[in-house]
Amino acid sequence: MEITGTGNHGVREKHVAVFAFPFASHPSLLLTLTRKLASAAPNVVFSFFNTEKFNKALFSELICENILPYNVSDGIPKDYVFQGKPQEDINLFLAVAEEEYRRVLKVAEDDIGLKVSCLVVDAFFWFSGDMADEMNIPWVAFWTAGPSSLSAHFYTDLIREKTAELKGSVRPEDEIADWIPGLSKVRLGDLPSGIVFGNIESPFSTMLHKMGRALPRAAAVPLNSFQDLDPDLTKNLSSNFKKFLNIGPFNLMSKQTQTLKSDDEFSCISWLENKKPRSVAYISFGTTFKPPPHEIVELAETLEETKTPFLWSISKDSEKHFPQGFLERISANGTGKVVPWAPQVQVLEHFAIGVFVTHGGWNSVLESIGVGVPMICRPFIGDQQINTWMIERVWEIGVKIEGGTFTKHGTRCALEQVLCGYGLSERLKEKTEALKNLAHKAAEPNGSSNQNFKTLVDVVTGSTL
Repeated sequence: MEITGTGNHGVREKHVAVFAFPFASHPSLLLTLTRKLASAAPNVVFSFFNTEKFNKALFSELICENILPYNVSDGIPKDYVFQGKPQEDINLFLAVAEEEYRRVLKVAEDDIGLKVSCLVVDAFFWFSGDMADEMNIPWVAFWTAGPSSLSAHFYTDLIREKTAELKGSVRPEDEIADWIPGLSKVRLGDLPSGIVFGNIESPFSTMLHKMGRALPRAAAVPLNSFQDLDPDLTKNLSSNFKKFLNIGPFNLMSKQTQTLKSDDEFSCISWLENKKPRSVAYISFGTTFKPPPHEIVELAETLEETKTPFLWSISKDSEKHFPQGFLERISANGTGKVVPWAPQVQVLEHFAIGVFVTHGGWNSVLESIGVGVPMICRPFIGDQQINTWMIERVWEIGVKIEGGTFTKHGTRCALEQVLCGYGLSERLKEKTEALKNLAHKAAEPNGSSNQNFKTLVDVVTGSTL
């Protein structure tokens, strides 16, 4: 059966189901990819599965004729009282996820009038590979982070086997592994939690372990990166997956598909206009993470004492942790600006930005690379540690905050290293500029990322398998 859309799209020929992981930036990244696919394949209808909370936020201002949102349960029982356990909300969701996606998939098929012809999913959902096999359709697993963390999850069994030999080590987390294929070396403590350290039996860790084992079955594994960023990793993962496709950086590939707000409601750009080139520290830890109160104090006091110009995007409820009189002083002397939200890509592109102080989340890392801004990293969880390792030790385009947390001494040293204008600072800028040029080359019409995206469109639409 075929259904007819409105506008210029005409007859709907195929139905692609998209499964989002409803936490952090995962849904917005997958929606960015879905919008790119929907634009490239206007006669395909995409059903986008997500929790009601995220669908409301993502689709409140989005009008796209061939993307239809469908709600799945978040797994939280009615009147449930959270007990503060680690990953409690994620565990509740994972307990119902497979059943929910199977149930709502049937609803979408009945509603749209077309059987699903391809599954495009957050790679976390390893079980969707089984669903695709049952339906005899392609399974596309989108990895929302970088290739280094993906490699760590793919080689989890090897890593656990090798690290079992280190039982006598006093500090096994400080051991340097040079035996993970595609990774020249990495500190074991910087691998994502749940591979070697942390709770390796948690539902979340188990999901990632199963994902690593299942991904070679996927018809394609696309990710928001570009192949010249990690050529050895790309080569290795390409040899293990059917189609390993670097299709980023998203912020360079297609401006119109960005899900960021397009306005500048807090006048960040106009404030930057009056600053010297490469002099301002832009500070943001994303919407999910924030340093503890004592670190916010240390960072704020260091910025004041060093008279470093800064633009800090931080939630309103965190402002209470600033030193007394901090906001008034920076407003009076004009050295700093604190806002609850900033148009990050536009800010990073501005000539005044000299460094990005970040948590090291993959999206932020790629956006910084894409505009040639070096980084100071304060990682928290997940892939942020290994991203920071790559930034400091492999690509050499930034530094990790000394000791991994903000102190006055460590913050001052990091700011001097990146912003001082000589020595390490110059090398960082040269390396960052070189990677920026490679990123832009990949995003050109005939660049590797665009060619890989065309391959992905062919897989998703059934033009080639």
